[in-house]
Amino acid sequence: MKAIVRYTYGSPDVLRLVDIDTPTPRDDEVLVQIEATSINAADWRMLRADPFLARLDLGLLRPRNRILGFDIAGRVAAVGRAVRQLAPGDEVFGNLFDLRGGAFAEYAAVPERLLVRKPANLSFAQAAAVPMAAVTALRGLRETKPVQPGQQVLINGASGGVGTFAIQIAKALGAEVTAVVGSRNVDLARQLGADLVLDHTREDFTQRDERYDLILAVNGYQPITAYRKTLRPGGAYVMAGGSTAQMLQTLLLGPWMSKKGGPRMAVLESKPSAADLAVVKAMLEAGTVTPVIDRTFTLGQVPDAIRHLEQGHPRGKVVVAVGA
Repeated sequence: MKAIVRYTYGSPDVLRLVDIDTPTPRDDEVLVQIEATSINAADWRMLRADPFLARLDLGLLRPRNRILGFDIAGRVAAVGRAVRQLAPGDEVFGNLFDLRGGAFAEYAAVPERLLVRKPANLSFAQAAAVPMAAVTALRGLRETKPVQPGQQVLINGASGGVGTFAIQIAKALGAEVTAVVGSRNVDLARQLGADLVLDHTREDFTQRDERYDLILAVNGYQPITAYRKTLRPGGAYVMAGGSTAQMLQTLLLGPWMSKKGGPRMAVLESKPSAADLAVVKAMLEAGTVTPVIDRTFTLGQVPDAIRHLEQGHPRGKVVVAVGA
């Protein structure tokens, strides 16, 4: 099979399209013929081993896992002896983060527990845009402080993969949504259902009088102290994406600020969940949530797709059509 592999850490230039053996599924695994995948910030972070301490998990001198890619959508090609819920021919989607990658290839052997049947109303490309970003958005809105109908939610960085899902999911949960985006994405945020859209190039939301029950920070820097003063008593700030400096700031100062009786300040841990993906699937099938796709690349263009994510501030998700 064809796969995008890397033998060292570095820029997208270290990635190579090569022929390797097709994996054989273990007893509890499913062999998925991958039709589409998508690009996430976790891909370029693991590609570059950013932050450096990530090497303690990924491999100190060279990466243990040569194939990156986390979101998959495809067809079951074969199943292991202990697989009970899926059969060859089933259309599935899921998140391979627990495996540290494997989606930038024509096939992947995946534990059955990580897979959910693909919504029939979505193409493979649309389904591949969902697992990591949509579940991250859902967990960001439900775990640290579960959103209640009528509450005020602000999403900073609302035009990317996680942000476009977060707007729609927050509205589905009954929240009043304020979306912070750049100038070119104001109309997109409105189309996705945001009640108020702020252009961060013209207005700083931390200088407004409005206070929020939950701030989901996906992108766009603000000091943690600025986020804190923008929250209502009992509110929560959840960081689901952004710079390494911002993440460290939240990890180091967030627990101390939370203990002082103020709003909760937390970093969202990336964690696949088939149960959460099933919740999102129901929203997709009902039409209350729709993936936003920025651009589609081929498998051989994965290096360009990662560069586009790093440099281009895409609107929604960057998808890779593996079966093209």
